[in-house]
Amino acid sequence: MAGPLDGVRVVDFTTMVSGPVAACMLADQGADVIKVESPSGDQMRHIGNTRNGLTAGFFSCNRGKRSICLDLKQPSALEPVMKLIETADVLIQNFRPGAIDRMGFGEAAVRKINPNIIYVSISGFGRKGPYAHQRVYDPVIQALCGATDIQADRDTGRPKMFRIIIADKVTSLTAAQAISSALFARERTGKGQHIELSMLDTMISFFWPEGMSGITFVGDEIDVTKYQGTMDLIYESKNGYLTAGAVSDSEWQGMCKALGKPEWVDDPRFKTTTERFRNAELRKQMTAVEISTWDRDELLAALDANGVPSAPLLTRLDLLDHDQIKANETIAIYEFEGHGQIRQARPAARFTGTPADVRAPAPLLGQHNAEVLRDLGYSDDALSELVKQGALVAGA
Repeated sequence: MAGPLDGVRVVDFTTMVSGPVAACMLADQGADVIKVESPSGDQMRHIGNTRNGLTAGFFSCNRGKRSICLDLKQPSALEPVMKLIETADVLIQNFRPGAIDRMGFGEAAVRKINPNIIYVSISGFGRKGPYAHQRVYDPVIQALCGATDIQADRDTGRPKMFRIIIADKVTSLTAAQAISSALFARERTGKGQHIELSMLDTMISFFWPEGMSGITFVGDEIDVTKYQGTMDLIYESKNGYLTAGAVSDSEWQGMCKALGKPEWVDDPRFKTTTERFRNAELRKQMTAVEISTWDRDELLAALDANGVPSAPLLTRLDLLDHDQIKANETIAIYEFEGHGQIRQARPAARFTGTPADVRAPAPLLGQHNAEVLRDLGYSDDALSELVKQGALVAGA
């Protein structure tokens, strides 16, 4: 069945993670995403474990796309790209500010040939300011957006980073949502527009609701780290780790009942939400002592029976066998010719009428050169000429 973006064509100039994952989400939802790559290819093609010429990371960031490989330093390579842009609904690029203009595909140049295109520019820091010219990777954004303060070790105060590429992927989600909104606006108005987003702005916005609560009220700023305890909500039972949290009165009562500590319910230090928050460190320390005497599965069953939010801590390998993840069909195995079985997380948004899914594997470098350019009207002779001129690089 066709996805919700069936009929939408996306020209994807992006590399690494932020842009490619955004375009990948559009491909999952049915868009025809054509990845334009240089002869060296996206750097993600060269990072990590490989099967059939594709790394796992590149596969997961670029599944469902088609790849054409052009040397844009060759003048004859510009015409095929312009013809491709003429047919597109969306163009996404994540070069540093100014680079795409020097290549000849800045917004002004593109809009001359396709006035109603949705033009998307993803950058690390924005197009102005002291960092705008810099190269960027995820840790740099984590350093600047407050992530390392949020993640700091609560015992020592040492800043820490998320151990995943979080800034890129949050930017991907934000970009994909913005593109869908821009396409909807174009349906209403008939006009395309330029979407600009920086990884830095995106991450600060992402953290804001509770992560930046201490600086929300102007004139009443507080350093929330002074009020945070050293313990998080990870507890160790006799045979494994779990998390359990009680915010409401009913949840706290359920926690006390499950742990066999009914006297805690009326303890003035924990009787109200406010007091439980004020005495959070003591509360968690006492809870940890009790949990350490339990079998994990028995305690989880007791917590569940008493309405307390709780779960075991899963390793990445544990995900494959967990009953809830299996019930959701969150992770699926796909069979692709030449690749064998590939495990991927299904698209998280489930559409009842226009389903999203993993529709095709990630492309080899330049795999779809002939297919895409023939669709644009190039003959076999014209393709051969582009190859001779070094503009079109033969598929890997």
